[in-house]
Amino acid sequence: MSAADTTTPAKKVPPPRQAPPPAVAKAPRARRTAGAAAAPWALLAPCLLILALVLGYPLVRLVTLSFQKFGQSQLWGFQPAESVGLDNFTKVLSDDEFWQVVVRTILFAGGAVVFTMVIGMLIALLLQRVSGWVKTLVNIALVASWGMPIIVATTVFKWLFDSDYGVFNALLSKLPGVDMVGHNWFASGWQGLGVIMLLVVWGAVPFVVITLSAGLTQVPAELEEAARLDGAGSWGVFRHVTIPILKPIIVMLTTLSVIWDMGVFPQVFVMRGGHPEAEFQLLTTYSYDRAFVVNDYAQGSAIAVLTVLLLLGVVAVYMRQMLQIGEVE
Repeated sequence: MSAADTTTPAKKVPPPRQAPPPAVAKAPRARRTAGAAAAPWALLAPCLLILALVLGYPLVRLVTLSFQKFGQSQLWGFQPAESVGLDNFTKVLSDDEFWQVVVRTILFAGGAVVFTMVIGMLIALLLQRVSGWVKTLVNIALVASWGMPIIVATTVFKWLFDSDYGVFNALLSKLPGVDMVGHNWFASGWQGLGVIMLLVVWGAVPFVVITLSAGLTQVPAELEEAARLDGAGSWGVFRHVTIPILKPIIVMLTTLSVIWDMGVFPQVFVMRGGHPEAEFQLLTTYSYDRAFVVNDYAQGSAIAVLTVLLLLGVVAVYMRQMLQIGEVE
């Protein structure tokens, strides 16, 4: 054995580690990231500024008035506005008439929302099963009714249900055993509110139909076919396939409808000639009546603030539902 064979081989020395690049090289990427994050806010800034000017100041002024004593004397500058704390809210919340208006408003909005969503869903489903030209005609009629000004629509409905010349009474009177000639729909509060509810539903259905029709186009036909192969009928397909896919749209439309129907004002105001009776008062008209008829602007502001808080509760429920839908997806 030679000496070369008995010699221990030399250990390989690992190559030297390269020094990490300097941290300064990451600075441009950090600047780009910060700029990308700020870009959406820069684009939204004009819209947010307009919203702050248009909605921010009136809302702050409304809240301020609700904590003050503010009537005609304060409006004309004869007396300074006095801070009264929670007195306005205490008077409003202890008034039985206010709670009657709250219950009436909730029932009115709830009924309008239910009828709007049911009728809108039925029309949207029907449009999926008609020919193209029929769908076009229906969509034109829906857009025309949706675009009609509220004052014009209210005037038309006021004429349709007129006690002396109303077309609706004349049509009902042609039914066997029905005599509605001269019937005054507004002699009863609930009948009159039913007419106003019909007007609100008539104006809200087009938006619901158009939105749901767009959503129905996204329902996969394969899922519907698979459900039918599994033995599901039309109701089963609608319940287990269509509704789950349309749930985010239905939640959005329901929430918007609640907010809009809780804020109904011109329909009631115009239908009753600018002076809604007590049985026709909703939260919006009740707040207006307190502020501009009774000339108690502070109490009117307090009622408006309570209405806003009630609507914020609806928005909170909507956000919770949307977050739950996002977690499931």
